Amino acid sequence: MLNTAERVVHLTTVGIVPRLLRAARRFGGRYAWLAAGLLLSACSQPQLYTQESYVFGTRVQISIYGLEPDVAAKHANAVLKELDRLHVKLHAWQPSEVTRLNQAFARGEPALVDIELAQMIQQAANYAQRSDQLFNPAVGNLVQLWGFHQDQFAPVTPDPAALQAALAAQPSLDDLTWNGASVSSSNPQLAIDFGGFAKGWALDHSANYLRKARVMNALVNIGGNVIALGKKGGEPWVVGLQHPRLPEAMATLPLYDGEAIGTTGDYQRFFEMNGRRYSHVIDPRSGQPAQGVQAVTVLSPSHADAGTVSDVATKPMFIQGVPSALRYAQRFGIKDVLMVSANGDVYITEQLQQRLTWLKPPPHLYRLR
Repeated sequence: MLNTAERVVHLTTVGIVPRLLRAARRFGGRYAWLAAGLLLSACSQPQLYTQESYVFGTRVQISIYGLEPDVAAKHANAVLKELDRLHVKLHAWQPSEVTRLNQAFARGEPALVDIELAQMIQQAANYAQRSDQLFNPAVGNLVQLWGFHQDQFAPVTPDPAALQAALAAQPSLDDLTWNGASVSSSNPQLAIDFGGFAKGWALDHSANYLRKARVMNALVNIGGNVIALGKKGGEPWVVGLQHPRLPEAMATLPLYDGEAIGTTGDYQRFFEMNGRRYSHVIDPRSGQPAQGVQAVTVLSPSHADAGTVSDVATKPMFIQGVPSALRYAQRFGIKDVLMVSANGDVYITEQLQQRLTWLKPPPHLYRLR
């Protein structure tokens, strides 16, 4: 995690024209005031302020349009400070509120939970039910057995006996019992991992702060999970969709006020062994990394939980595959879906296809029905 001093800050001023400087030099004193006046006018044009950091194990970028640099910096710093706080609070393997809970569950003991974390757990439990438990943040032990609960992971396969024990327990957030501010688990194998939820929830949290602060035009990007506020000047924000097998974007997509996109891919955290790719997205039914899909991207319409939904809704689609994608999309209020199959073919809904601009067209493009 980078501290504030280490964060990279970019400031782009829109409208400064280099030839004004050449004109001032060329015409000298009589016209210098005109060139200077034009420069001052150009400098007063709206600005795009961008600040970056590294949170939730991924690159984070905050872009704010139309505010003075010092004002934009204040709000970007506030957002990044909150993301740092959430990163520490929700970490799945370093000491955190989540690991404290998991340790209590393993011991069969109750634990106190603050309001924020309680709301997150209850919201995640609702989404897990909608996804038929394919999105299941209670299977942290399965993720750990595959070696993904560490910053640097090596190609390993789980101990068969430990894997079978974790599977047989069938942990879910429904195993939790609430007693006021205290929560306990009837299942000692339940271990919370918000890896499929935290980035989306953090998008909504960031958007709420920015709206309350009257920052009306901004873009928050947390490792490819993005939410847009307002516009970038007179145009919508435009984001790139990562190619799952190349270090570049495969398409661009305009985002309008309040919309969010989320992507789950097998290229984000993975290892390869014996010619096979193993990603961090675990199928809770088999205990194995999901296969058959390279990436799933969804566009969530504007609403209070747009970021969270854009993150969570991709999980059952990624695990279950193309045939049931639209069924899960409907459950989450999603109409726009793009899926990249194991061989690189793309399945996409008609409405989303109309909005995309392809940079790397897929070998085959199919309508997702």
